[in-house]
Amino acid sequence: MSAVTAPLKTGLGLKRMGGLWGECAAEFLGTCVLILFGDGVVAMAVAGLPGSGRAETSTTIFLGSGDWLLITWGWAFAVCFGVYIAGGVTGAHLNPAVTLAFAVRRKFSWRKVLPYWVSQLVGAFVGAALVWWNYHDSINAYDHAAAAKAGTVLVNGHTNATFSIFATFPSPVFHGSMWGPLLDQILGTALLLLCIAAVVDARNTIVKANLGPVVIGFIVAAIGMSFGANAGYAINPARDLGPRLLAGLAGFGHLALPGTLSGPGGFSNYMWVPIVGPLIGGVIGIVVYDLVIGKALDARAQLGEPHEEPEKVAATADQD
Repeated sequence: MSAVTAPLKTGLGLKRMGGLWGECAAEFLGTCVLILFGDGVVAMAVAGLPGSGRAETSTTIFLGSGDWLLITWGWAFAVCFGVYIAGGVTGAHLNPAVTLAFAVRRKFSWRKVLPYWVSQLVGAFVGAALVWWNYHDSINAYDHAAAAKAGTVLVNGHTNATFSIFATFPSPVFHGSMWGPLLDQILGTALLLLCIAAVVDARNTIVKANLGPVVIGFIVAAIGMSFGANAGYAINPARDLGPRLLAGLAGFGHLALPGTLSGPGGFSNYMWVPIVGPLIGGVIGIVVYDLVIGKALDARAQLGEPHEEPEKVAATADQD
């Protein structure tokens, strides 16, 4: 398909949309699409497939690594298309941790940080609301079927499994401690910003042919596959808080706000972890990149060292 350019529009609001309002609108829409695909794939795995008779039972989920790969690749595509949507306007932060890291190390205007954060949060909330509207029958059906199973913990009639469609929670292996999940979020988001900084750095092996969003999607997939099970790899405060607020309004109660589950494997007041952890981790990731790779690239440029192309091996004919 060839590129298509929309006709030039004139009239009221054009100047405003060319400034901060337009940037906030792009962050809102990009984050909304991110959550639509991201929360949507979790809803598909947890409630949609079992409820439609496409799983072994009405409560069968996560039988193996293949189920997790469905979610990690779904989130990868979610990030990819969100970045394609907003990238031409803002560079597609779609994540308060990215916005903060770019303000700290990339001269992004501090006066835009709060408007970007609000836009991202509202976009995430609206995306989650649309997922709830589309899947609430399947969610309720799953919770009703799960309630009949012995040992199922319900909060206001909902399960932890369906809550995972919208927000994250820690693995039972932490026994309610917040330090393990916090470290997990710091590490995961540090990796995210470390890799993003490399992908968008024109001094490095920058991605060409408009494939940057695809590669960033791969980064998110890699983080999910490698670090997702401990705490759900939120790595984005808006991605967790926006849907969490929606879940609270949808009746998930204290499971959503403040993030508490009683009983074995439970946790208390968890909601701050996927907010604070990513904000810290994002700054750490971009600082590490600048201190190691950035300084090395600057030094090479100042010394006038030519960029070395990878060694090419000449093709040879097979010898009998």
